[in-house]
Amino acid sequence: MKKILAILLAALLLIGVFAGCAKQEAKTPVQPEQSTPAETAPETKTDEAPVEETPAEASPADRFENKELNIAIFEGGYGPDYWNEMVARFEAAYPGVKVNMQISPTIGDIIRPQIVSGEYPDFISMNDNDQTGVLLSLIKENALLELTDFFDEPGLDGGTPLKELVQDGILETSKCSPYGDGKIYLAPFNSSPMGLVYNKTLFAEKGWELPETWDDFFALGDLAKAEGIALFTYQGIYPGYIESVLWPAIGSAAGLDTLKDIQNYVEGSFSKPEVLEVLKNIQKISTDGYLMEGTVALNHTQSQTDMMMNKALFIPNGNWMENEMKDAPRADGFEFGLWHAPVLNKGDQPYVMTSVEQFSIPAAAKNPELAKEFLRFLYTEDSVKLFAEKSGGIYALKAATEWAKEYLTSGVYNMNAVYEHGKSMVFGFAALPEGTKVSVSDMVFNPLSDVMNGTMTPEQWAAGVEEAIAETVKKNYPEAEALMGTSTAGIAHAAIAAHILGIPMGYVRGSAKDHGRQNRIEGKLTPGEKVVVIEDLISTGGSVIDVVEALREAGAGNESIVRMGEWEFDFIE
Repeated sequence: MKKILAILLAALLLIGVFAGCAKQEAKTPVQPEQSTPAETAPETKTDEAPVEETPAEASPADRFENKELNIAIFEGGYGPDYWNEMVARFEAAYPGVKVNMQISPTIGDIIRPQIVSGEYPDFISMNDNDQTGVLLSLIKENALLELTDFFDEPGLDGGTPLKELVQDGILETSKCSPYGDGKIYLAPFNSSPMGLVYNKTLFAEKGWELPETWDDFFALGDLAKAEGIALFTYQGIYPGYIESVLWPAIGSAAGLDTLKDIQNYVEGSFSKPEVLEVLKNIQKISTDGYLMEGTVALNHTQSQTDMMMNKALFIPNGNWMENEMKDAPRADGFEFGLWHAPVLNKGDQPYVMTSVEQFSIPAAAKNPELAKEFLRFLYTEDSVKLFAEKSGGIYALKAATEWAKEYLTSGVYNMNAVYEHGKSMVFGFAALPEGTKVSVSDMVFNPLSDVMNGTMTPEQWAAGVEEAIAETVKKNYPEAEALMGTSTAGIAHAAIAAHILGIPMGYVRGSAKDHGRQNRIEGKLTPGEKVVVIEDLISTGGSVIDVVEALREAGAGNESIVRMGEWEFDFIE
């Protein structure tokens, strides 16, 4: 049987935080109600009442028939210390429980074959930039345990429902509610604000106010020019950092629905007037002389050092920058601050981009109830403090910053105050694995440098992004005569690409209609035609194989499969 190339592409986000120090003992969970005493002894012929035995003291673990918990943890910049300690604390608080932890920087590669064989972890902590597609596959296949009721329940620290502990708005985003139906399937882990990093000391010395609008932003730039200071710099050879300004500014100007359309490559979403207006302001930074000289040739540490030496007022970054640059030279008295992206008009809602990683429980987990108890254990004040101490991170909980205050550096703590001025917003594209021919960097971020220096117009950038999907098909499948999208997420991608390429498109239903002509394939399909199938996500490949077989039965010729999501190469015999 011939090989069918499956290329994969999906949605992102981004970044992590670093900080602080110290150690707390875990709180003892609320004890469960005592169970009914064991069976009574056989009847005797005595008239005396039987003596009741006093039940042994119950352990919190007694509520769970299965006391073995298997967890899979991504080991990234936060390191393993926090997780090692949390496992030890959980086992101590729940005597009899055994936690088997797999922790690795390549945890996705480790658990993917386990999942394919039916051996699911009970609990997963996956990084935001997972390149294996494990978490995306579980979402695609509706294979995650719903946690809506869980978040209605109280935490271990008191009677407050867990959902009220989480930072406002996060549970409603696609990070936690991936199907847009208001149901929660992913629990937030850490939180990291991103935006315009600045020197609070310099602003205080000069008496400058932080800018609300783009007009304010450039007026401040004029004041800085007079002092020999540039308004803005960025990580020139890594222009992706600009997203911490770009996406919040677009969200403020064009609305969050537009951001959702952009994330899902909806045709025309990059070319909306409000989006182009934001891009024109970003371009003005360079074309009107507000960009620090030499920026485009600098890496992240070089540009960040220059900003810390007061050569520029702002740099796009997040609250991890302080830890990253702890040994870098800086101006006397330098103090980290973080500000939101400017808005177009006074009164517009400002947004702060927030990076959020997630916890999840597979629906096929062998011990989901104990996994939920472990998750509840993580949402305690002691856990939050330990995370700050061991990993320098902040949980995505309302009180986390205050709880962890004594363990956080002043810079990390101060930068989290940006939420007092801008509303948290979660957005980003998924990272792409090695071997891909098209990447988010190529499509979105790298051309931003050309926009900044004036060699590319915002209109050209927007058109280029939308054409990237079509270019993928053109480069890899030049003989394609028709595009077919899978139901339902592949349809939008196929429509965009077909429109740009000027070739027919259709889509393949999951099953035949139960009315009318009972079609399964919608759109014109000529026998022998070379077809490219556009899928949004491939995991086991079962649904894609089914679509290909349906096309073969209908008389299609050679088929290739393009998955729009993270890109990876997959061969199906």
